[in-house]
Amino acid sequence: MKRLMQFLWPMALVVAFAGCGAKAPPAMDLASAPGPAVTDAAPATTAPAIVTGLPDFSGLVSAYGSAVVNVTTVAQREINDEAPHGLSPDDPLYDFFQRFGFGMPHGQPPPLARGEGSGFLVSADGYILTNAHVVDRARDVTVRMTDRREYNAKVVGVDPRTDVAVLKIDADRLPVVRIGSPAALKAGQWVVAIGSPFGFENSVTAGIVSATARSLPGDAYTPFIQTDVAVNPGNSGGPLFNLQGEVVGINSQIYSRTGGYQGVSFAIPIDVAMQVKNQLITTGRVERGRIGVTIQDVNQALADSFRLPRPYGALVSQVEDRGPADKAGLKAGDVILGVDGRTVERSSELPAIIAGIKPGAEATLEIWRDKGKRNVRIKVGELEDDPAVASLQPARNTDTDKLGLAVRSLSRSERQQLRTEGRIVVEQAGGPAAEAGVEAGDVLLAVNGAPVTSIDEFRNSVTKSGSTVALLIQRGNAQIYVPVRVAS
Repeated sequence: MKRLMQFLWPMALVVAFAGCGAKAPPAMDLASAPGPAVTDAAPATTAPAIVTGLPDFSGLVSAYGSAVVNVTTVAQREINDEAPHGLSPDDPLYDFFQRFGFGMPHGQPPPLARGEGSGFLVSADGYILTNAHVVDRARDVTVRMTDRREYNAKVVGVDPRTDVAVLKIDADRLPVVRIGSPAALKAGQWVVAIGSPFGFENSVTAGIVSATARSLPGDAYTPFIQTDVAVNPGNSGGPLFNLQGEVVGINSQIYSRTGGYQGVSFAIPIDVAMQVKNQLITTGRVERGRIGVTIQDVNQALADSFRLPRPYGALVSQVEDRGPADKAGLKAGDVILGVDGRTVERSSELPAIIAGIKPGAEATLEIWRDKGKRNVRIKVGELEDDPAVASLQPARNTDTDKLGLAVRSLSRSERQQLRTEGRIVVEQAGGPAAEAGVEAGDVLLAVNGAPVTSIDEFRNSVTKSGSTVALLIQRGNAQIYVPVRVAS
């Protein structure tokens, strides 16, 4: 079944009543209940209890619940070929107009879209944080306090990359939240969400941190906090508190097969959101650092290939020509282990770390190269739009290889057409290489970090390798390392 990443609003409200008329299960006599199997393990009384009781969240809600607001929006629907008359395909009137060919009355604008979300006050003079998707294309934004006061809100700025938006209302001496440190969060710690699921204002739910620094598709610059706190449509933009009453995140997305909460929710770390807020208020735009590399995660096979002690870091598979990394001397096959003393465990952590560095500033990268660590100083550039990706045409002739590859040399005109420095192309892929993901048309650039410019060099490099061969391939404009287990 297809998995869906859902933003938390809007959706139809469904209320289900359960347990009507159900009988309670019979009580069990604990003295006669079967006990655990007897083992040689030490008795439980020798170790102190790790968890001593459930927390009471009432004090937290009483202290900071008034700083959480309900956000309602009115937006103009977009008209496109798939949604004539300004109606979305799931609107009951859509089929009617389509079936009978009626158009909207002449000159009448498309219907308005209404939505609800949450937000929270971060300053006493009326600045509010919420999600960018809550106020997306909003024409009118209304903020409602817990005491039912309402204000028209101005959208100060939005940042779609992190899904953060800043609102401003004309008021003062307002209740505010306290900002905490997401870096201190650990899996298993209690967290509390306050928001307006399905329009039920200031609803409180609690759970635990499931994981930190989660990477989600399309969100390379946000290391999400994963929780099992119940969040639903309308919770978007609401705060996530730790037990000290500090906001550590903004509830943003759920991972669901049904569109509703299924135990997996994600929050934007508050430090990321506050950096975005400060820039939007000050300059109206968000600057992000970049170093011009394509990276991938390091698994055990790649760690073995590069003789890393364990799988961690971000493996550089491509360096942008004349980009910051190229000027600093980085090359494909380097593994970035840390930035300015901060360890990079997974490749998904690196984009957010680099993005948080001001363009033009210098950073120190700890890298792994030639079976050892070294430091590289780099001047961070500014993130811009992604470049276009060129297509790659498959080759025709064959030449066999023990990895299960059929390869041949590229002509100069083919290399110019493919915009590649590579000299070898995969004609056919089978066996271990195909299982690892190598495909016909891939250009072979390096083996275990060493460039190969001929078929003989390629075969010699494979022969000298151990049980795993790390192939650097080019597919289109992208480069990636593929670990291949050598057939015995």
